[in-house]
Amino acid sequence: METIQIVLDRKLLEPADQAARRTKQNRSALVRQALREHLMRMEAQAKESRDREGYAKRPQARDESHLWEAEAAWPAE
Repeated sequence: METIQIVLDRKLLEPADQAARRTKQNRSALVRQALREHLMRMEAQAKESRDREGYAKRPQARDESHLWEAEAAWPAE
């Protein structure tokens, strides 16, 4: 692990410290977890954006999914 220095204003630091205490983590662990979650959300948003752009460039044809509807149906019990 690398040691870094970050600057937080008090309005962010105090609730972060409270959250760390509540979750029984140190401040560094809380920040690492928050950063991991934020990066995962950013990656998901980027993928969704690429999908939207792709579908905007080539919209689905009216009957394109019709062929797969029978495959997606639940079997009779």
